[in-house]
Amino acid sequence: MTANTSSTPPSDAELVGACQCGRTDAFRELYRRHQKSVRAMLGHLCDPDMLEDLVQEVFIKAWNGLPKMRGSAQFSTWLYRIAWNVGADYRRSMAQKRKRMQQQEIAHATTDSATNSLQHIHHRDLVRRGLQHISSDHAIAIVLHDLQDIPQAEIADILQIPIGTVKSRVFHARQMLRQFFHQEGISL
Repeated sequence: MTANTSSTPPSDAELVGACQCGRTDAFRELYRRHQKSVRAMLGHLCDPDMLEDLVQEVFIKAWNGLPKMRGSAQFSTWLYRIAWNVGADYRRSMAQKRKRMQQQEIAHATTDSATNSLQHIHHRDLVRRGLQHISSDHAIAIVLHDLQDIPQAEIADILQIPIGTVKSRVFHARQMLRQFFHQEGISL
């Protein structure tokens, strides 16, 4: 880290530079600043039981990737990109697991009381399930925009897509979630 004589804390860029020189204390500060946002983003996309492991995976990948980070990149944007990739990988693996489980359930079909238990599901779980029913591209766009309040231009940088695509994904994700909630008996 550069010598900082004022009371202003070092910027993310200064901390990244210090990390690239091997300063683990600088990385601890980056973790402290950004872990809540990463946790919140992944919390909307992933199973809460796996959340801590996935957050740690994001920061391990960030630490390992810091030597290759471009100087022009904004750390938070770069970190969200890593988190998005980790979340997308997790969602793909869970989708495959759910598909295998559904095939097993069909083979062992019995009376299902899922309809009754759906009435007791907490709002957050319902949103998470809704997000699992839409594509990863749409889910990450709506999580970043509506749940994390990240501006569309920054989302475009994070996902490396045009801003028009961000707007389209948010719009369509909202429609898909409304339809999911309607199917679940929730009117908005």
